Amino acid sequence: MTLNILKKMDNKSIRVIISGGGTGGHIFPAVSIANALKDSNPENEILFVGAKGKMEMEKVPSAGYPIKGLPIVGIQRQLNIKNIVNDLSAPFKLVYSYFLAKKILREFKPDVAVGVGGYASAPLLFAASSMGIPCLIQEQNGFAGLTNKMLGKRVDKICVAYEGMERFFPKEKITFTGNPIRKEIRRSDAAMKVEACNLYYKDPAKKHIFIVGGSLGSGTLNKAMKKWISDGCPGGDGIEILWQCGKYYKEGIDSFMKGYPDAKNIIWSDFIKRMDLAYAGADLVITRSGASSISEICAAGKAAIFVPSPNVAEDHQTHNAMALVRKGAGLLVKDSEAVENLMKSALDTVRNDLLVKDIEDKAFCMAKLDAAEAIVGEIYKLTRKQ
Repeated sequence: MTLNILKKMDNKSIRVIISGGGTGGHIFPAVSIANALKDSNPENEILFVGAKGKMEMEKVPSAGYPIKGLPIVGIQRQLNIKNIVNDLSAPFKLVYSYFLAKKILREFKPDVAVGVGGYASAPLLFAASSMGIPCLIQEQNGFAGLTNKMLGKRVDKICVAYEGMERFFPKEKITFTGNPIRKEIRRSDAAMKVEACNLYYKDPAKKHIFIVGGSLGSGTLNKAMKKWISDGCPGGDGIEILWQCGKYYKEGIDSFMKGYPDAKNIIWSDFIKRMDLAYAGADLVITRSGASSISEICAAGKAAIFVPSPNVAEDHQTHNAMALVRKGAGLLVKDSEAVENLMKSALDTVRNDLLVKDIEDKAFCMAKLDAAEAIVGEIYKLTRKQ
């Protein structure tokens, strides 16, 4: 359901509460849904609910939406004193968050409650469903998260981005919508590529590889790059690399690169503000395989090598990546093999124009460009059932 169709519908103004967060993979889809709600009717009122101290408390207001924080915390699996204290307090904070969520719901009086995954959405959606408020959840990954699996039987609608999700949720509640992404991410034209080279890539005649490790960065991707650089950048002739190393690693990478002043074909940064242009100028993307990253790469129509993170629940990043790899729409290098093999695989791939073009076309065929609008359509349907 496209935005134009939504605008033609008789969309009364509605009040929607959106909950979830913890990572950009949950926050950016949530903001995309909110933006589509506003586009469909500027009179719609939207309130976010997240976890205190998490990134949504900063990112959501910067996107122009109000947010309320709950004291809920996630369970930490690594054993240390701090995490033990955290885990002992978690059940009490969950109960407290549930009653705070009920208070927020009574005050805001939403027509629909939306959950986008992550532990922050649990108390709000449990409370909303217990109060008879229509509820919708959006599952971004190919392997459902624990919170959404628990909520699946309680909510009215489940929007998914991968096939085969009936193994996690009641089949009659599932709608395939895809993952909402930032509007500016799209398949590039010649003008975007020129702009990309002006901003990020120095030499338009070279092949460009974009390595993106997320806002905090990826230790594995950074180690793979550091090894390749320290080995003398073998096979790197005619290649230019844009390396998003992440905020957490930036200081160490700055220090490391001082030892390699001749590596002028490498541009590194902790943060990429214009992801649309970083994608536009890239011939190949190297990335983790979070749901939002995969959806953006498909929308941009880019060839990618995925290095799934092993540090996520249920190994869901491997499930995400394999949905593309099985269809020839991406390549995969295991995290355990990345330091030794990733850069050689990337250099071999980026020089194979036919392979790159084939992957690009297959990835773009898997894109769901109107995912946010489709989810908004499902939200309106829930309001009309009341």
